[in-house]
Amino acid sequence: MSCKEDSNQKYEWKTLEVTATAYNSLAYQTDLDPHITAFGDSLKPGLRFIAVSRDLLAIGLKHNTPVTIEGLEHLYLVKDKMHSRWRNKIDIYMGLNVKAAKSWGRKKVTIKYQVPVYSDNE
Repeated sequence: MSCKEDSNQKYEWKTLEVTATAYNSLAYQTDLDPHITAFGDSLKPGLRFIAVSRDLLAIGLKHNTPVTIEGLEHLYLVKDKMHSRWRNKIDIYMGLNVKAAKSWGRKKVTIKYQVPVYSDNE
């Protein structure tokens, strides 16, 4: 496969139950620079990003994976990864709105995420 993305690539949506919390781009909630993700992306209020626990990376929730979250309307992208101590968890980016993050709290939710489907001849 070339470096160019294959426009004929097929995708499927997988479903998973995870624990979901929320975070903000504030120094006391993040490492070093609160406006840069572990993947090197810039955080700005209004962006629909999530962080994932590292065990979820191995099952397809990689950088830029599209995700829908039960209870939220929009599509989110995986743009950050969490500390290795967490398992089966996502963290929803809520900009600078600490009140919204605290209001979300911690809950079990069903997410759907998109992964590529590879044929046998690839």
